[in-house]
Amino acid sequence: MSGSESGGWQLYLLRTGSGTLYTGISTDPERRLQEHEESPRGARALRGRGPLELVYVLPVRDRSEASRLEAAVKR
Repeated sequence: MSGSESGGWQLYLLRTGSGTLYTGISTDPERRLQEHEESPRGARALRGRGPLELVYVLPVRDRSEASRLEAAVKR
């Protein structure tokens, strides 16, 4: 069972239209990608930077671990 099937947290990486990478955490990276592309709930940092491509997903144990990994990637 993958993280998305179990409702578990995942770290994800998106590539913007200009080739830069964005990292985030979610229980459903595909849904989050759609929010980034189509909804005001998407990250401000990604507005106008499409098209967006989901390039990596890493299932993790819990939100705490996901947040730690996200911070490490951003550093």
